[in-house]
Amino acid sequence: MMNVEQCRAARALLNWSAQELAQHAGIGVATVRRFESGSAVAPTSVESMARCLTIAGIAFIGAGEASAGGGEGVRFTPTSG
Repeated sequence: MMNVEQCRAARALLNWSAQELAQHAGIGVATVRRFESGSAVAPTSVESMARCLTIAGIAFIGAGEASAGGGEGVRFTPTSG
């Protein structure tokens, strides 16, 4: 499932506002903002956001997942300290 950081990064890559993501996903902008702030939202809302981002060209890479054969992209690697 898409996480908060992936959602924010996907929107940035597409140059979409929270409002644009909400419109494409068929959900309220408050839901997008709640999700991106770390608050709980319905799993169906997260699935709707992830689905429309995927349709727009975003490929989600899970932690520890290989990304061979994909296009250009970014990956968040948390550091300690």
